[in-house]
Amino acid sequence: MKKIGFLSFGHWTPSPQSQTRSASDALLQSIDLAVAAEELGADGAYFRVHHFARQLGSPFPLLAAVGARTKRIEIGTAVIDMRYENPLYMAEDAGAADLIGGGRLQLGISRGSPEQVIDGWRHFGYAPPEGMTDAEMARGHTEVLLEVLRGEGFARPNPQPMFPNPPGLLRVEPHSPGLRDRIWWGASSNATATWAAKLGMNLQSSTLKTDENGRPFHIQQAEQIRIFREAWKAAGHAREPRVSVSRSIFALVDDRDRAYFGRGNDNEDTIGQLGDSTRAIFGRSYAAEPDILVEQLRKDEAIAEADTLLLTVPNQLGVAYNAHVIEAILSHVAPALGWR
Repeated sequence: MKKIGFLSFGHWTPSPQSQTRSASDALLQSIDLAVAAEELGADGAYFRVHHFARQLGSPFPLLAAVGARTKRIEIGTAVIDMRYENPLYMAEDAGAADLIGGGRLQLGISRGSPEQVIDGWRHFGYAPPEGMTDAEMARGHTEVLLEVLRGEGFARPNPQPMFPNPPGLLRVEPHSPGLRDRIWWGASSNATATWAAKLGMNLQSSTLKTDENGRPFHIQQAEQIRIFREAWKAAGHAREPRVSVSRSIFALVDDRDRAYFGRGNDNEDTIGQLGDSTRAIFGRSYAAEPDILVEQLRKDEAIAEADTLLLTVPNQLGVAYNAHVIEAILSHVAPALGWR
């Protein structure tokens, strides 16, 4: 295991039991947690994006703010739903956030998950053309984004511009060199992992995937990673790809941990539906004393295959407790798994 970061959904609710009671709380605490994680030595601060929900929904102001407050930690998303995105405007926002952060942006994108509202992307002004699915529309937006991020000019300049132009066709600005190689695709199926590899995107695999053969989740996910790497090699890309997996992992080191997570109710994979008809498998959570946790995680084949582990954090329990959760893993579990 080369890198370990956290992944926050940025939930907020006005409930008195929540430490994160407003959108302002969710955003500002996300920045504070990223700062704390960097100080603890974590490698990444990643954020999930959901629209029409009491969660983080507008990633680029947050990513830029985290970039301005930190110096070393990777800053990323897992994932942005490309059905909602204007790829050229997104390229501008991503380029600006990456430049503010000094080239640390790791941008995870995907088709997205089941939503809070029906066809929410239509409210954002996007609809697939006749005969195209919303998933195909998302992949089309992605292909445009990847092309624009190459930084080559494509727009014909005005012969009488307000300001002087450089020679030739113009590109979207600001351009951040190297960002194109730091785009990740969140794949739920083996087929979309193969597609991502062909286009030269890194792979993000979460705590759920399409159930393709009935085997345990971590074995199916490890198979997906191997299929991705084979497709990457066949495509002939010059660089090595990166692969992340997400897990809910809690080291029980004090009474708070045992009270929150010591009941062991989520220690088995579960089967459910993704959308209307897709059978999906959801990976188990891990919560145990550190020595037991190490042995359990050593048996997780997908963690062994990946180079990056993203720890999903219970953000509504507050910054201090979530920093404790991250520190417990980094101190008591990660070294035994080969981290650093």
